[in-house]
Amino acid sequence: MGGVISAPTIAGILNGCTAKHTINWKPTFFTEDQGILISDLAEIIIPKTDTAGAKDVGVPGFIESMVKDVYTTEERDKFMNGLKAFDEDCKKNGDPFIEMSAAEQADYITKIHAAAMEDHKTNPSHELPFILRVKELTVVGYFTSEIGATKVLQYEAVPGAYHGCIPLAEAGNGKTWAT
Repeated sequence: MGGVISAPTIAGILNGCTAKHTINWKPTFFTEDQGILISDLAEIIIPKTDTAGAKDVGVPGFIESMVKDVYTTEERDKFMNGLKAFDEDCKKNGDPFIEMSAAEQADYITKIHAAAMEDHKTNPSHELPFILRVKELTVVGYFTSEIGATKVLQYEAVPGAYHGCIPLAEAGNGKTWAT
């Protein structure tokens, strides 16, 4: 798992950072507009469907907590500069991100995500692009929340029953296992 998730994110999880279930999240480190932007990004990455979305489980607050409390000053500055550059890039292409329609936001994220993935594939030693860092924090925040770990992922408290040799289809009720 360490090769897939960045060191600051792992450090935050090991230090007990988890997404807090809040409905009305109020940023304390981000500005109000930055908080809205992060909330919108997180909800695009993991939208509400038949399961809770990123906003529902408190992912925006988790992201703020990670950036504020876990990231080093250098990592925090990189994240905030990425956030600022993301917002400025949106304004160059039209409206600020938080003023775009949901469809425009999704189209914009799809476009920059594809470019970031291509860049990261060809230059893996480069700094993780902002959109991929937000995606990483969103996914980690979501699946370390109680709802993400117990309602979306297959969860069984340890110690549980041991069933030796059974078909994989019978092992998880169609869900991936939480670890």
